[in-house]
Amino acid sequence: MNFSRIVAVASKEWREIVRDRLFFLLAFVVPAVLTLLFGYGLSLDVENIPMAIVDHDRTPLSREYAHRFIDSRYFHFEGYADDERQLDRAITAGQLRAVIVIPPKFQQDLLASRPVQVQTLIDGTFPFRALTTKSYVTAISSAMTLDVLADTLARAGGITTAQARATLQPVALQVRYLYNQSVASIWSLAPKLIMAIMMISPPFLTALGVVREKESGSIFNIYASTVRRSEFLIGKIAPYVGISWLNVLLLWLIATLVFGAPFKGDFAFFMFASLLYVTCTTGIGLLVSVAVRTQVAAMMGTAILTVVPAVLYSGVLIPIPSLSAAAKVIAHLLPGMYYTDIVLGAFLKDVSWSGLWLNMVVLALYAALLFGVGYVLFRKRVKA
Repeated sequence: MNFSRIVAVASKEWREIVRDRLFFLLAFVVPAVLTLLFGYGLSLDVENIPMAIVDHDRTPLSREYAHRFIDSRYFHFEGYADDERQLDRAITAGQLRAVIVIPPKFQQDLLASRPVQVQTLIDGTFPFRALTTKSYVTAISSAMTLDVLADTLARAGGITTAQARATLQPVALQVRYLYNQSVASIWSLAPKLIMAIMMISPPFLTALGVVREKESGSIFNIYASTVRRSEFLIGKIAPYVGISWLNVLLLWLIATLVFGAPFKGDFAFFMFASLLYVTCTTGIGLLVSVAVRTQVAAMMGTAILTVVPAVLYSGVLIPIPSLSAAAKVIAHLLPGMYYTDIVLGAFLKDVSWSGLWLNMVVLALYAALLFGVGYVLFRKRVKA
């Protein structure tokens, strides 16, 4: 293997990237733009749920109950209505996501310790949001019930409200959120976006970069040259690995400075792991490029192999333990899952070499396997 020939191929590829303005923007600008768009546009927090209230009781307790929803940051109060049927059109149009219907005799039954049926209408078109909304309603209703019972018991027993509450609820739950004390979704999402964008961008760049030589005919110069397959492949992907590595640094800056995600880990470990990861994803583009002949086919093939895995099988939106058995197998066969553990560990948990060395080994083996398969499939001859 001749290092000077590798440098020559890499230099030629770099000149091609710089010369093509559209390709240059695709390489250096699009990853940052996508990160900003997803970071600001994609939120896993379920808050400001548009809701309305129908109060058939109109008593002090029913108004107090209603104001617990109105004052909550999880709900955005749109107003009262006289009848829930008036709100059907608003729910159908998506203007409301939840309706609380307080029944008649709410206060009377509650003070008499009789069961009270509060109807809750929730838009179920988005199941995750609907289930989360239900949990909010349940929590607020449980708190209201506990307060009323505690006040009643305190008056009847001549004890303080705090003592009554402790009697009614002897088990006190103390929750401590580890690694993300404010439970801010962007702290988790921003690192995962680095994984997702770097799963998509490097393969696209590599596949298009190699295939456009096939379309332009310049690949015949390689066929006729003394450059070996390994020298050509290494020189061809080296600029894309370097560009993607720089993009990781840029996305890290966006995650920490723009989105405010904390970085608690070893920066050297993070960058080295990122180098292995972008080498893996660049290898995916290499495999696509040797299998197709046109840029359109390259884009379609790369999209199939990267976009879906980046979203569904890497832990970005759905935790890996929550996947089906078949989906878990697919996730373990892709590099995204291993790098997701790395970025979350580096950003939020201060886990580095000792805790994630196996993930590093998997990424290194994955990169070697992809390059090996690409080497075997690439032929320095014209296909019939």
